[in-house]
Amino acid sequence: MLIGIGALVLLIWFPLLEGRAAQLDLISIYTDPFILYGYAASIVFFVALYKVFQLLGYMRQNQLFSPPAVLALRSIKHCTIILGISIVAAAVYIKLFHGEEEDPAGFLALCMLATLVAVVVAMLAAKYEKRLKKASPENEK
Repeated sequence: MLIGIGALVLLIWFPLLEGRAAQLDLISIYTDPFILYGYAASIVFFVALYKVFQLLGYMRQNQLFSPPAVLALRSIKHCTIILGISIVAAAVYIKLFHGEEEDPAGFLALCMLATLVAVVVAMLAAKYEKRLKKASPENEK
């Protein structure tokens, strides 16, 4: 829950600190196309976070090897793949269309790190999805 609250606070607070925000009023900051893209891409992050919360609930109820737990892991895998693709798309956009006076190296480095994290989470989710699928009671029949 703390990760979700922290991410939500960051999504609301960070656009006020962005470099272009100095010239914009409060409404224009939150209607910037790149910031709106960030909000749209964050939807899959929050869906994956919700699925992780669901998976923890299944663990707490000793239903980790149930079909809903496998579906939750599959959803986490798909969400992280979509998140990684949207981060790469944002990095490509910034690399191609940044201003000559701007240096996108820091943003691109963060994009590479976030994409690496998304790929690792997707691979782990796929691995554990297969393991849970093999160990589920439905496969023993």
